[in-house]
Order: sequence, then C-alpha cells, then structure tokens
Amino acid sequence: MMRTTRRAVLLGAAGTLAAPALIRAQGAQPIRIGEVNSYTALPAFTLPYRNGWQLRVEQINAAGGVLGRPLEVIWRDDAGRPQDAVRLAGELLDNERVDLLAGTFFSHVGLAVADFALQRRRLFVASEPLTDQLVWEKGNRYTFRLRPSTYMQAAMLVEEAAKLPAKRWVTVAPNYEYGQSAVKWFKQLLSAKRPDVQFVAEQWPALGRIDAGATVAALERERPEAIYNVTFGPDLTNFVRQGNTRGLFEGRSVVSLLTGEPEYLDPLADETPQGWIVTGYPWDQVETAEHVAFRRAYQAKYNDYPRLGTVVGYDTITAIAECIRRAGSTETEKMVEAMRGLPFSSPFGPCTFRALDHQSTLGAFVGRTALKGGKGTMVDWRYADGAKYLPPDDEVRKMRPQSG
Repeated sequence: MMRTTRRAVLLGAAGTLAAPALIRAQGAQPIRIGEVNSYTALPAFTLPYRNGWQLRVEQINAAGGVLGRPLEVIWRDDAGRPQDAVRLAGELLDNERVDLLAGTFFSHVGLAVADFALQRRRLFVASEPLTDQLVWEKGNRYTFRLRPSTYMQAAMLVEEAAKLPAKRWVTVAPNYEYGQSAVKWFKQLLSAKRPDVQFVAEQWPALGRIDAGATVAALERERPEAIYNVTFGPDLTNFVRQGNTRGLFEGRSVVSLLTGEPEYLDPLADETPQGWIVTGYPWDQVETAEHVAFRRAYQAKYNDYPRLGTVVGYDTITAIAECIRRAGSTETEKMVEAMRGLPFSSPFGPCTFRALDHQSTLGAFVGRTALKGGKGTMVDWRYADGAKYLPPDDEVRKMRPQSG
C-alpha cells in the first residue's frame, strides 16, 4: 500500500507538469482540485477516466485557465476502500489545500466521501458512483453527481425490456449498494409497465469474487425467460464465459447494465454475447460535432480510443471549470450555488446539474450487443437524454430530505 501511495503521489504530480509554467506566466495561484478514485481497484475504467480529465485540464489551461488561473488536479488512489477515500479526502483538504473534491467510482466509496464533504462543508463533484442515495435519500447541499444513476439507467433499459414477451425474470448483481439499487429500480419500474412479469430468483455474488459456475447453475435451475444482469468488470467476463459454456443465454433475453461500455465489452472479445440489451458507449459511431472533436483530441494525445470513463473524466473537469466561472470565485458556498442549475457541455451534448437534487442530466446510449471482426460492439443504439429518465419532482422531494 505504501508503494502504491508513493507512486500515486509521483504520478499525480507528473499529471500537472503544465501548471507551474502557467503559474509563472500568469502570476496566479492554481485552482486546486482534489481527486480521489479507485485507480488500482478498477483500472479498466479509472485509467481512461484519468486520461480524460488530464486532457481537459490541458485544454482549459492552454486557453488561459479559469478566472485567469490554471487548474491543477491533485489525485489519490483509494483502492476501492471507503475508509481510505475519506482519509485521503481529508489530507487533500488539510495538507494540499485543495479548493474542492471530485471523483470516486464505487457507490459505497462515493457515499462515504459525500458524507465527509457534508461534515466539512466542502464541494464534492462525484464523477461516477451510480447509487441514487447519493442525490436522494442521503443527498446533501455539497454533493453533486455527474453520471446517470441506477434509476436513470434502469429506466432506459426498462423502456426496451417492457417490449419483450418474457414474463419470467431472474436477476444477478454484485452484493453492494450499486447492485442492490440497480435491481430494486429495474424490478419496480418494469413491474409498473408490465404487471404480468414475475421475478423468480436473485443472485448476489460478492463484488470481484463471483463464483460464476454456481451463479449460472442457480439461474438456470429457475428456467427463466429473461435475465437482468448488473455485473461488470472481471465478474462480467467470468459470468459471460460460464453462461456461454453452459448455454444459459440460449433462447433467453438478457438486459444488462453498463455492458456496452468499451471498458467491459472489450475484454469479452469473441466471447461477446449477441443481442443483449445494454447501456454503453459506441465511441466509434457517434458523429456529432462535439463528439468528433473530443474523440480526435483524445486520439491525438494518447494514440488510443476513448472509453466511457474518458468522457466522465473529461466532463468532470468541464463542469468544475464552468462552476467556478459562474461563481466568479473558489469560495465553497459560491461554488455550491453556481452548481445548482449549472449548464455545461459534454461530448454527448448539453447537460445541466439540476437544482432540485444535484443530479446531472448526462445521458447514456442504449442498444444491443453484436460481434464484429472478433470484437464486441453496440448496434441499433440511440442516445437517451438523462433529463427524460428521472422521476417526477414531487417524488424526488419525498426521497430527498435535504433540499439545500
């Protein structure tokens, strides 16, 4: 752990080498962003994410920074542990004197940092954690979330799942807050649209430790007509491999959260199951002007293609920069007020942080998996605007005890 921490500090400094020259040129102190994430716990997502925020920091600084000051990101690796994330967030505030906090990936980590931000009364822009509690039941004045939540992405998938003839469903999800929330909302929303469906079994493997053979066998015993999958990363790869081997997916519909993201689709390679309904990111097929410019800039810098994490990292810095411009200050309460209703531009199009619950309206792509050239891809996709997949305001107010 000590070696990892030292390496993180060194690499974090290397990621901000452009800042000192800008400071000298502009005669201004940098705006310091304290970023905490699970870099060693889930590198497939977080390393492209880091590339994304580094690219955006360089672009903004090259254009003169924000309020005439360069941005500087001081990042730390929480290794997927909430207690480490809170400790590191405290060190960033107290030792590094950062102006705000950002980042986190896992839902339980994001919730821990959000509670810490509330205690310290400091702005926290949560990039990735998908749990709805972050902005609803445990929402607070100082926390804002970028990515579409479990509710939003479940609602996008239910729109397609409700069209299937399947009535007998099973679910499989990692046994922690994200998985529990994703299953809860999918069951509730699909049952509302299709009262004839039945959920006959649930499997809850431990995150990162799925016994894929046993899980697949348990699901098969229930003779389902359709499967809702929430596993991701190595768990997904193992689940798909065992499911393919044992014929679990044959003649059955599968609806799968996140599986169309390149981070999780690429490792499946020629094992990619075809025809799954998924949320994801068809990076090579989105031809809007905003996305083409983003994709070209990323490819030019890294000689690689963007992943979904790249967009999340890029948008996190964009939103923070727009917040500070709007606030005209890095004073916390002014930034918090600026975040409420803040419009910002993403490679996916225009978005807003809602004043009601601090949830961004960033959307997701919904489509089906396919196999082309020995690699998984998305086909028949559409972009689902996040603003259209949120519950009515009066329901949000009931779930969110703190309106600030």
